Amino acid sequence: MNDHPVAGHPLPQQVEAKRRFPLRLVLLPGADSARNPWWVVLISMILALIVCGIFIAMNGMNPLIVYKKMVTGAFGSSYGLSETLVKAIPLLLCGIGVSIAYRISFWNIGAEGQFAAGAIAATAVTIYFPSLPMYFSIPLMALFGILAGGLWGLLTALPRIYFRVNELITSLMLNYVALLALDYVVFGPWRDPEGFNFPGTPVFTAAQSLPVLGSTRLHAGLIIGLVAAALYAITIRYTKWGYELRVIGANPEAAKHAGMPLSKHILLVMLISGGLAGIAGMSEVSGVTHRLMYGISPGYGYTAIIVAWLAKLNPIGLVVSSVLFGGLIVGGYSVQTIGLPSSISNMLQGAILFFLIAGGFIGRLRLRRNV
Repeated sequence: MNDHPVAGHPLPQQVEAKRRFPLRLVLLPGADSARNPWWVVLISMILALIVCGIFIAMNGMNPLIVYKKMVTGAFGSSYGLSETLVKAIPLLLCGIGVSIAYRISFWNIGAEGQFAAGAIAATAVTIYFPSLPMYFSIPLMALFGILAGGLWGLLTALPRIYFRVNELITSLMLNYVALLALDYVVFGPWRDPEGFNFPGTPVFTAAQSLPVLGSTRLHAGLIIGLVAAALYAITIRYTKWGYELRVIGANPEAAKHAGMPLSKHILLVMLISGGLAGIAGMSEVSGVTHRLMYGISPGYGYTAIIVAWLAKLNPIGLVVSSVLFGGLIVGGYSVQTIGLPSSISNMLQGAILFFLIAGGFIGRLRLRRNV
């Protein structure tokens, strides 16, 4: 018996399989989790709350009480709200940065290292030019932060363009390099001699600190973040460059045939992306900690990836999701008063990311009829 199909004719076994299973699942190409429909985002968050709630219940706590404590801790008072906005500032700036890179399908997961590079460079101004007045020191710190973060971003872009090195690998590795460089300076040459052996630089002067709102810790970095979000929205929607970014992200081959310089766009995008993360680092040291110190970031650069995906790269969505995740961090601190560790917020962040990725995969599945 001949088991080989005649050209254009299926095997009998294939015909029988199609009779038994008239429908099949097909995985569509080209989609990613950052462009999920809103219902996928909403369901991902609900599932994350349910799954984390199960773990909370297994530890003998009522999940509803815990979630209520987190919400009231983050948004239930003027102090909690101001702290939430303080945490939202670096998330917003880093989130805008990674969103710009994702627009051209460049997977920048190096915002953590770019944040650290910006913080180091901004602090260098206070170390080597300690007597500058505010109208010189703050702009110079911002400039150094942007340049350092941007250059750190270019270290990811250049190997991708000239050596075809995957940016996921280089951006992740450069995070560790930047964080180890930060540890070196705060434990070594920049450590405050009057800091009781604490790994940190001398405290910034008033001329080296961003202005704050009243008696809160909410600082002028919020204005920087909102201006950056507005510029991002205008650029993506109304400029030729923004249009080219959208075309490259949708179809790189078509963009290449249309004469769009992909390498130039990658370089410029990573310079801007890293610069935004760099100024986030500058705003953190100048507006919040007022010194460069060990562990200055609780993972802002990594959390910004979830912020960007949750917002679907949308400017308004970035503002909302950065405030949401800022509240999640502050809420994590507040649950310590009822006996839970603050890492509950990290568990929620991880669960949300997991379900966003799973939702992106499921959203690509389609039922097709066997013919």
